Amino acid sequence: MPRFIEGNFLPPQGRFAICVARFNGFITEALVQGAVDTLVRHGVADDAIDVYRVPGTYELPSLTRRVSDSGRYAGIITLGAVIRGGTPHFDYVAGECAKGIGQVAFTSSASVTFGVLTCDTVEQAIDRAGVKAGNKGSEAALACIEMVNLHAQLAKLDGKKG
Repeated sequence: MPRFIEGNFLPPQGRFAICVARFNGFITEALVQGAVDTLVRHGVADDAIDVYRVPGTYELPSLTRRVSDSGRYAGIITLGAVIRGGTPHFDYVAGECAKGIGQVAFTSSASVTFGVLTCDTVEQAIDRAGVKAGNKGSEAALACIEMVNLHAQLAKLDGKKG
């Protein structure tokens, strides 16, 4: 019988960082609320959650890198909202944000999850921030919990701490 190793949703060990863009704040604040609520409901203490804010989504990768490099966090949740407009600006911001956060995730010892909305309309963003399509901030936090717990299991298999 094969051995299955996967994350779970038990209360995770360690601190969590939420890195969030202030731009489109009426959307991103709902994402933060969803992420914090999910972390707390899964056993993370309020004082084990730090929320970092940057001006916009384009700035998220550099913040995420600094937070990751601090070594203080088991999990980092990135949140933002890029809404398509009439210029190519959307493509540049969304692409660079995804690429930058992905690079951090590949090299970080922390679990890094991507909760950045890339929507064609404001209505789509509102739906994804808790109206019709769930709260993507909550989903990113849940994925982060699962990954933190998976990394802890892998560390035990490797004979390492956390």
